[in-house]
Amino acid sequence: MTRSRHPKKEIEEAVLYAESRGWTCFKGHSHCWGLLRCPYNESDCRCGEFCQLSVWSTPRVPENEARKIRRAVDGCIYADHEGPGKP
Repeated sequence: MTRSRHPKKEIEEAVLYAESRGWTCFKGHSHCWGLLRCPYNESDCRCGEFCQLSVWSTPRVPENEARKIRRAVDGCIYADHEGPGKP
């Protein structure tokens, strides 16, 4: 099943960026349009669980929401690698 597109172009591009890095987008509830989750569940990763990020349906400033998504994806400790244990 394919996910629905985000209504804001900037956020849709950021979600596609996250998906290209292996993150998965899950359907959200209410004002949360979706959840982005890192593919690695490692103890070194943030709080010891999946890196997870809420994507809001109607943010006040879509550009800031898109920037937040990209920053979280790039800030994942495995962002520059092929995964845990790979240099």
